[in-house]
Amino acid sequence: MATKRSADKAAVKSSKIFVLDTSVILYNHNAIMEFADNDVAIPITVLEELDNFKKGNTIKNFEAREFIRFLDSISGRSTMKNWRRLNGPEKGRFKVVMNENSKTDARSIFNDNKADHRILNAALKLQEENPDKKVILVSKDINLRLKAKSLSLTAEDFETGKVQNIDSLYTGSSFVEDVDPDVIDKLYKEGFCSVKELGIERPFPNHYFVLKSVRASALAYFNPITDRIERVEKRAISRIMPRNAEQVFALHAIMNPEIKLVTLQGVAGTGKTLLALAGAWEQRRNFKQIFLARPIVPLSNKDIGYLPGDIHEKINPYMEPLWDNLKFIQSQFGEQDKEYKRISDAIEMEKLKITPLAYIRGRSISNVCFIVDEAQNLTPHEIKTIITRAGENTKIIFTGDIYQIDTPYLDSQSNGLSVLIDRIKQHDIYGHVLLEKGERSELANLANELL
Repeated sequence: MATKRSADKAAVKSSKIFVLDTSVILYNHNAIMEFADNDVAIPITVLEELDNFKKGNTIKNFEAREFIRFLDSISGRSTMKNWRRLNGPEKGRFKVVMNENSKTDARSIFNDNKADHRILNAALKLQEENPDKKVILVSKDINLRLKAKSLSLTAEDFETGKVQNIDSLYTGSSFVEDVDPDVIDKLYKEGFCSVKELGIERPFPNHYFVLKSVRASALAYFNPITDRIERVEKRAISRIMPRNAEQVFALHAIMNPEIKLVTLQGVAGTGKTLLALAGAWEQRRNFKQIFLARPIVPLSNKDIGYLPGDIHEKINPYMEPLWDNLKFIQSQFGEQDKEYKRISDAIEMEKLKITPLAYIRGRSISNVCFIVDEAQNLTPHEIKTIITRAGENTKIIFTGDIYQIDTPYLDSQSNGLSVLIDRIKQHDIYGHVLLEKGERSELANLANELL
């Protein structure tokens, strides 16, 4: 009995109440457990919105279903109208907020009875009922946070899992100047040198280097298997010749059979998708299939269901960039060339297949080279879902620009590509390259730099 009173007393001392918006739960269904010993409130309107998301095959649908199941499991036979203890040590309490009739009525102020304003009212009501506590609305929706602040309600983004310092995100390569000329000579003669000879600390696995001495330069990488620095040669892949050191590194990572997971990050025109496709096609004999995919982010956030035609006709507009790069590789060969026909045959026989990501969930993908374009539009959970589908002899290549986000509620710090690059750089089977130099055209470079 004393233990229960102690727990209740501790709960009362909780200094903060976090009110979760629907966007937070759709981003991470475990979000409710990420607030230490503080209390967490779920407006009833959030449950209504989740009900609209529970059907479907997207990650948002999955997150909605998982959260609904979680609430059902922890509520048991009791109601959720009153504060209940969350399971786990040093956790706070939670409840569903039924009363959305606050003195300050967001519906009247913004002249709209939409869900966002009812969620604001729920948070405002909690603030009125708990003057001794700080009530904080947590939302991935920037506009909702701004509305909350305009009503003198504290609002925050959901920070768990975000990359804290995006400006220092791992780049995958570095310059080393004033290298001993003899070390450069050894790289060209023997193909390798030791980390000690280069005079640097042990780098991350598969880290790339541009080495310069007073009389020569070389491209190299750290091989975690041999534990030494090895030279990287520039060579054409599928008749695509890399135009700078970064592209050389990218193709090397793609072609390296020991690297099972590759990320290529860079602005438009740096060649990410083209290099991934060229490298995958060059290795086609090593895999049963090549899968090409990208997140479908419709304009105005409309579902593809409103488009006419079957599923292939619906997704084709979103897959055009992949087709364009594939056609460019094919154009490197004459129409009478056997390689030209092989690409056409591979598409027809689905050895080379463009597919929406929604069809990947639940599958085990073995003997496949899987390219995921525009990966910055995926959540960390979506990235994890894709990687966990990998079976034996599967290679996954993610490409994207972390500063070009098209998906609501994601940003450069919280998108799946940024989180992946930040968390997995120490693993031997991973390689990453930041492509900074645009090679599409002088016009495209100008736009990236000035607009």
